[in-house]
Amino acid sequence: MVTGYDVIGDVHGSATKLAGLLDVLGWTAGADGRRRHPDGDRTVVFVGDLIDRGDEQRAVLELVRAMVDAGDAQIVMGNHELNALAWATPNPDRPGRFLRGHTAKNRRQHAAFLTQLDDDERASWLAWFRTLPLWLDLGGLRVVHACWHTDAMAVVQEEVGGARFPDGPDGDALLQRALTPGTPLFRAVEILCKGPEIDLRRYGLPPYRDKGGHTRHVARVRWWTAEPTSVRDVVDIPQGTTTLDGAPYPDLPDVPCLEADRRHCYTDDVPVVYGHHWRRWEPEHGMDWTPRTACVDFSAVVGGPLVAYRFEGEPFVDPTHYERYPSA
Repeated sequence: MVTGYDVIGDVHGSATKLAGLLDVLGWTAGADGRRRHPDGDRTVVFVGDLIDRGDEQRAVLELVRAMVDAGDAQIVMGNHELNALAWATPNPDRPGRFLRGHTAKNRRQHAAFLTQLDDDERASWLAWFRTLPLWLDLGGLRVVHACWHTDAMAVVQEEVGGARFPDGPDGDALLQRALTPGTPLFRAVEILCKGPEIDLRRYGLPPYRDKGGHTRHVARVRWWTAEPTSVRDVVDIPQGTTTLDGAPYPDLPDVPCLEADRRHCYTDDVPVVYGHHWRRWEPEHGMDWTPRTACVDFSAVVGGPLVAYRFEGEPFVDPTHYERYPSA
């Protein structure tokens, strides 16, 4: 019986850091290459985003798949696996196009996966990606890539029948619907894999430049805040963000937010671990962790550590359970 989980954040092709973190967590490689833990009741859980950006795509995928196939690990789908599926899925309404546009911006984000693997390899990995669940409810622990939201999950369950797409033509059709902008299933999957967003213009706030230099009129929602009351509580503007003219983004107003912008916030009692949010070490209370939520994405592929949360069955998140590689 599994009693402990090591939940690992967004790897993004960083195989060297992944191997180092597994060593820190006690998952050592045997003579057959298989990673094992001396406590036989532990499981690794990956929060998705194995691919893109890093230089070691193949090594990451092979290591993770081997652990999953051996029953030593589980994994949820990240937005980069979702994007890879959309990139490769033809748009039925626009012959010659795909459900994720082959724009210069999208190609840059996806370049590592496209260039480090040949066509046959990518096709094989895409077939695996489509089998990954969108979330895992492990009893006393929940894991999702970007946001745990029961309303979005209800939409997926109603249309798909569970947390993962079924095999066969029916599953292919459901996946296509999930990748098609504008459908209820698309919106639900976007919340789970990319997180909810809030329109800044609703509160008279200016646009900003994101980390890729693109103009953004929407920001991520701080869904991990259990009882938000103000715009400052709900809107997630990363530290260092600038307005379009390069000035520091203004302080968020301490004014009431609309009920519609609070509906994604997590209020359940079960701890949830997630990734996606590009945090900086070290974990900050109220932002990176709360009593019921823990983020494990600390920007490993751009100089940060690869991070895990060691879950031992505790009812509240314990920040001393974070582990990282490298440690300094």
